[in-house]
Amino acid sequence: MLRKGAFLAAVGYSIILVTISLITLHDLPNVKISFADKIFHFLAYGVFVILWYLAFFYTFSLKKKKAIVYAFVFAVIFGIVVEILQGTLTVSRALDTYDALANTLGALIASFVLWIKNVLHVKNS
Repeated sequence: MLRKGAFLAAVGYSIILVTISLITLHDLPNVKISFADKIFHFLAYGVFVILWYLAFFYTFSLKKKKAIVYAFVFAVIFGIVVEILQGTLTVSRALDTYDALANTLGALIASFVLWIKNVLHVKNS
């Protein structure tokens, strides 16, 4: 199931992420957490990397390390493009370099976790 659905899950998640990033969101509840927006960006791009890693590994048959690198680079580029689109295509959103930084950090941490998992898995085998 994972092998067959990895690419569709990654593409679907990407579409949802870009849609949420570009639409106007009204009447959102006020979350009493500092930097809640940045935490969301961090987590969203961590999940993005994991899904695209699975897609690159299972669907495109890349080696694990190469799939991690591709997923990370794709996430960073995707995040930057979405931020630029927010600044150019939308009226209610703005380009935020801190959002891009949170996206990149989420992608980096997820990539690091996948990398460590891969190294530990290889050593245990």
